Amino acid sequence: MRFLLMSASLLCVSASVAVAQSGRAPFTVAETGAGYAHLQQAVDAIGSGTATIDIAPGQYRECAVQNGGSIRYRAETPGTAVFSGGICEDKAALVLHGRSARVEGIVFEKMAVSEGNGAGIRLETGDLVIDNSVFRNSQQGLLTASYPQGSVTITRSTFSRLGTCDYGGGCAHSVYIGDYGSLTINHSRFEAGTGGHYVKSRAPHVRIVDNSFDDSRGHATNYMIDLSNGATGQISGNEMVQGKDKDNYSAFIALAAEGKENSSNGLTISGNGAHFVPGVQRSSALLADWTHDRVALGSNDIAAGITARVQR
Repeated sequence: MRFLLMSASLLCVSASVAVAQSGRAPFTVAETGAGYAHLQQAVDAIGSGTATIDIAPGQYRECAVQNGGSIRYRAETPGTAVFSGGICEDKAALVLHGRSARVEGIVFEKMAVSEGNGAGIRLETGDLVIDNSVFRNSQQGLLTASYPQGSVTITRSTFSRLGTCDYGGGCAHSVYIGDYGSLTINHSRFEAGTGGHYVKSRAPHVRIVDNSFDDSRGHATNYMIDLSNGATGQISGNEMVQGKDKDNYSAFIALAAEGKENSSNGLTISGNGAHFVPGVQRSSALLADWTHDRVALGSNDIAAGITARVQR
C-alpha cells in the first residue's frame, strides 16, 4: 500500500530550522501577507473570517485556540512544521471552536496533559479536514467533542505511538471522534499504538477506506476500529495486522460495544485484510457485533483463527 503514506520517516525531516535566522515571521496570513511571531496572533487576526496561515519550517512549542471563522493551517513544506508539546486550554496544540479548519502537512508530537488525553488537535465545533499530517508520541492524536452537524475527514496522514489507558478518566486513543455527523478516513496509516483503540468513533456515519493498521509494534492496544454506538457506511480496503501485545485481541472491528444508539443497517465491511503478526496463534473476530442489524459483511481476506463475525 505504498500510495498510503508520505510516511513517518519522510515526514520526520528535521524541523529544527531556526526561522529567526531567515529574518521573517514564522506564521503568515497568505491573503494579507502579514507575518506574526506567534500562531495565536495569526489566528486572532483572521477572527471570524476565512484565510490561510502558512507555517514556516521550524519546531514550535506553540498552540492556538480558534474561536471562529474558517482557517487553513498549512505547512510551507509538508513535514517541516513541527508542533512539539505546546498545549492550550489543557487540551491540545490546536483547539478548534470555529466554523471549519483544514490542517495540511503539519507534525504534532509530545502532547500530554494531566488528565491523560493531550492531543495534537481538539475539535469542539465545525468541520475539520486533516491532510498529509503526522501525529506521534502523544497521549492522543485527534479528540473531538460532540457536534452532530459537523464532519471530520482524515486523508494521507500517519498516527504513530499514541494512546494510553494509564489514567483514571478512561483511555485515550489515536483518534477519538465524539457524536459528530460523519467520519471519513482514507489513505492513512495507524501504527505502534500505546494503548486504547486506533480509531474510536461515535459518529453515525463512517467511511474508513484504504488504510493501514499496523499493530505489530503496538503495546497494550485494543480494537483497530471501535464504532462505539453503531454506524452506517463503509469499511473497506483496509489492511490490518494484529500484534502480540494486546490488552484486548478479541476483535479487529467492534460495533456498538457501548450500546446501540445508531442504526448499523447496511454498514458494508468488505475487501479488508485481517492477519496476525508471524508467530501469533490465537482466536479473534474480524467483527464483534452487538447490534444484530443487517450488516453487509462481504468478502474479506482473514487469517486462520479469525472468525468473520461474532454476535454478542
